[in-house]
Amino acid sequence: MELTVDGREAYAYTGGVAFDPALPCIAFVHGALHDHSAWTLLARWFAHHGWSVLAVDLPGHGRSAGPPLAEVEAHADWLLALLNAAGVKQAALAGHSMGSLIALEAAARAPQRITRLAMIGTAYPMKVSEALLATARDRPLKAIDQVNAFSISTLAAKPSFPGPGMWLHGSNRALMRRTLALAERREGINLFVHDFGVCDRYAHGLEAAAAVRCPVSFVLGSRDQMTTPKTTGEIAAALKARIVTLPCGHSLMAEAPDGVLQALRDALA
Repeated sequence: MELTVDGREAYAYTGGVAFDPALPCIAFVHGALHDHSAWTLLARWFAHHGWSVLAVDLPGHGRSAGPPLAEVEAHADWLLALLNAAGVKQAALAGHSMGSLIALEAAARAPQRITRLAMIGTAYPMKVSEALLATARDRPLKAIDQVNAFSISTLAAKPSFPGPGMWLHGSNRALMRRTLALAERREGINLFVHDFGVCDRYAHGLEAAAAVRCPVSFVLGSRDQMTTPKTTGEIAAALKARIVTLPCGHSLMAEAPDGVLQALRDALA
């Protein structure tokens, strides 16, 4: 689905079903160096079970025009503007990693519009080591390999999404490399450094939590080395979040697809 947000082209995947703003809506927000394809299974399930779906490409990612936005707060404003462009009055939000912070901030900025909030693979603060940022600046492909190794808790998950035989490490590496190359070609920037800097700088999580009025769920990976569950205690308490923990790493939607789907079905019931 092509939309115009703040005068620029924006893309949202609708799950293979024509978008109907009259239905209950869920918007999915991807993480750093990802795009809407991270949500394919979830987007298709909800689109075929009574929901309208917007799995967005954030500015400068995937099919959405750039430039990438510099802060979580700017992304949240963009997300709310995208809902306006799609004719959506109220929506549930699900965000992964960086996207979870964007969803949180959007829910705080428009509490009357957000009906549910699901934060997947989240943490606050979402700090990034200077060593990783330095590697990203000098050798971004090596940094992608490092993050990929940290994000998936097994060498060979089975059977997995989209089907048995899918190599999660290879598919995630390919997606991150493609997203990095697109940004370099179109905007002339290192999107790894940009996106991880967005996460690292966000400092208003607790203030945002105080403004959220909808039910909140966390879906966490017990083996997550990128956003470890132990870093969620304070923000989870502030949001009075329901917490679901799955036996996987940071790439929850790929490594534990059935568990994430069930957690979201329960969160939105």
